[in-house]
Amino acid sequence: MDQLQNLNPVIQLLIVMSLFSLLPFVFCSMTSFLRFVVVFSMLKTAMGTQQVPPAIVIIGLSIILTFFTMGSTFQKMYDMGSIPYQKNHDMIAAIQEGSKPLKEFMLKQTRESDLTFFVEMTHKTAPKSPDDISIWEVAPAYIISELKTSFEISFIIFVPFIILDLVVANVLLALGMFMLSPTIISMPFKLLIFIAVDGWALIVQGLVSSYN
Repeated sequence: MDQLQNLNPVIQLLIVMSLFSLLPFVFCSMTSFLRFVVVFSMLKTAMGTQQVPPAIVIIGLSIILTFFTMGSTFQKMYDMGSIPYQKNHDMIAAIQEGSKPLKEFMLKQTRESDLTFFVEMTHKTAPKSPDDISIWEVAPAYIISELKTSFEISFIIFVPFIILDLVVANVLLALGMFMLSPTIISMPFKLLIFIAVDGWALIVQGLVSSYN
């Protein structure tokens, strides 16, 4: 990063514009969006509602919740990145400073074992402080940690729906109704129970609270 700061400003601008094309990937994998979209997708699978809610709704809800949970982080990124840019119009320094709040956010959600692996692969000696760890070492550890957390939450959500499926399947089997699909019969009961306990509110509140 320090070598890029010595490049011609025009070349710096071209590099930065190229990096902007990666913003969707950064948003999807280096923010809370990852946890939201995985859990909501697994929830839809557990309910067995196929195309309801539509994928665009799940993605939209995940994006809104991402901005809600990371609003302060995005504001810090803008504030810290705008200072070097306003001083000398150095885009590279602006990105370097602006990425620090994002790295701090990811470090809070990353398991130590995952981070240790990637740090040991890069550093010969242990870093003295988090400032010595680059965002590119934190990012893969954060993604792995978020995927593990997302699947743990999804498993807890999945269990009640699986139990309901088993109960309905056993009842149909006992009644000799072999031609009826247990999934079709259990779906209305899943929706009824999910609505009765205000499932969407419980899951959204739990996911948002997990970042505070």
